[in-house]
Amino acid sequence: MQSTTLYVTDLDGTLLNTDSQISYKSATIISDLVRDGAMITVATARTPATVEPLLAGTYTQLPAIVLTGAAMWDRQRRRYIHPKFIDDAQAAEALKCFREADVHPFIYTLRSDGILHVYHNGNMVKPARVFMEERSHLELKKFHLDEPWVDQAPSVPDTVLFFGMGRAEHVYPLAETLRSRVDCAVYSYLDIFNPDVAVIEVFSSSVSKALAIKQLAKRQGAKRIVAFGDSTNDLPMLEIADVAVAVENAIPEVKNAADTVIGRNNSDAVARFIFDDYYG
Repeated sequence: MQSTTLYVTDLDGTLLNTDSQISYKSATIISDLVRDGAMITVATARTPATVEPLLAGTYTQLPAIVLTGAAMWDRQRRRYIHPKFIDDAQAAEALKCFREADVHPFIYTLRSDGILHVYHNGNMVKPARVFMEERSHLELKKFHLDEPWVDQAPSVPDTVLFFGMGRAEHVYPLAETLRSRVDCAVYSYLDIFNPDVAVIEVFSSSVSKALAIKQLAKRQGAKRIVAFGDSTNDLPMLEIADVAVAVENAIPEVKNAADTVIGRNNSDAVARFIFDDYYG
């Protein structure tokens, strides 16, 4: 059976359960649907370094939308597709804003070796250190700490993302400053795993999950888009979807933007909805 519908789901808080895993039931449903011709993929702020282990038990054929749309990831060929780099002048201004605010970001760069090289200089807040330590063993990501040339350079070449963590009273004003001074996409929100921690992400101005989904839909000849989400950075993709779906545990803004609300992320609700919609 072939479908003209593209199904796109967020990972954390949506397809992933509260153990940050795809359940065996969901993995089986999605894998069987893909083998039957369904077009299913994920759109996430995560990088391939963590997406690959999470999807290890789930068969998909389409590229995964990663880094909030800053790139796609070809799982079969294990390579990035269409990476979007931050303009050097904008990256320099963004880094200047971070330095003025005394917020020390992770600087994600993508080189020809297909590995994300992530730079961090200066004081590292505890949540950021935990974040790094949980990912330091991953094969598709390499961290570089306190390299002198990073402090001396106006920007770091081949930057795809600035990622910072801290208290909301520091992060949110920085986000406003960046929006006023830099032509980039700026996202700031509370960490779903630790609501005492605010996160800030800065991408090229052309980056969003929505734009990446449109690009993928055109490439695949999809006539209809069904998108699933739970958090603020999912709102753009829900807005462009023909059917916008929120999980029950989504924030109120996402539920209000959705056409329908399904069960919680612990109930295999996304996989079950796709099954019913595909065969319905």
